[in-house]
Amino acid sequence: MMKKSAIVAAALAAVSLVGCAHGEKDMTNAHYDNMLNDTVCETVMTDYALGQGVSVSSSATSMALVDGDTGELVYYKNCDEKREPASTTKICTAITVIDNCTNLDLPRPVPREAVGVEGSSLYLQQGEMLSVRDLLYGLMLQSGNDCAVALAIHVGGSVEGFAKMMNETAKKADAKNTNFVNPHGLHHDEHYTTAYDLCKISYYAMKNELFREIVATKRHKTPYANHDYMRSFPNKNKILFNYAGGNGIKTGFTKKSGRCLVSSATRDGKTYICTVLNCGDMFQECMRLMDKAFSGE
Repeated sequence: MMKKSAIVAAALAAVSLVGCAHGEKDMTNAHYDNMLNDTVCETVMTDYALGQGVSVSSSATSMALVDGDTGELVYYKNCDEKREPASTTKICTAITVIDNCTNLDLPRPVPREAVGVEGSSLYLQQGEMLSVRDLLYGLMLQSGNDCAVALAIHVGGSVEGFAKMMNETAKKADAKNTNFVNPHGLHHDEHYTTAYDLCKISYYAMKNELFREIVATKRHKTPYANHDYMRSFPNKNKILFNYAGGNGIKTGFTKKSGRCLVSSATRDGKTYICTVLNCGDMFQECMRLMDKAFSGE
């Protein structure tokens, strides 16, 4: 957050500019003090009460970091710029499923539409039986696009119907610059969000115990139809393995979006959520920004 000394310095500069603009070369001390007090009060209200955050440099095209306990914006860069989110879309997919599915452990047949979806996959087979819970782990750890389609059809009846549910979830999370048209994040011209909105959706999702459990899991096993062994897959999110306190959330990549990451970590009871979009060194950059937040810079 902006330190008080910086706020006062900015206020002094603002007062000087106001004086010059009004041709007041010889303002009285009382007039100057009154203007300074008003300006400092207004600045403090903006930076602290409204939680507008501080602009920082970043290797990401757009970035946002929020307080995971309050949702308050801490750091940002181009955080309201609409961009393709790739598989970070699945954060909204997962919490929409959790919010709208009453029996996560009932085995469901994999629909035909979920077989052979391009990109990351669990290689689901039509008709094989998997629970919604197992599909959620495949979605968030292995980033299975086939899992995304299977879940969308199970919960929303169709990909299109489920996308409408996702957009309702985004609204609940106060995401104002987001439109989802699919559950996996593959390219579509009308599929977009922002770094800040992804933080808002993640802040909303991380309030759910099951969601937190899934995204913090390092490896999961599921049944594997027509095989005499279980599917076993690790989480692709290196934050869980390489960052102290790392507990989420989701990676993403397409050629259009670049490398994307929504990360989360908790230390000494304090949590931060960081989103970087189109960031070549996404893991390192998220770790750097969260270090900055944890150190109170």
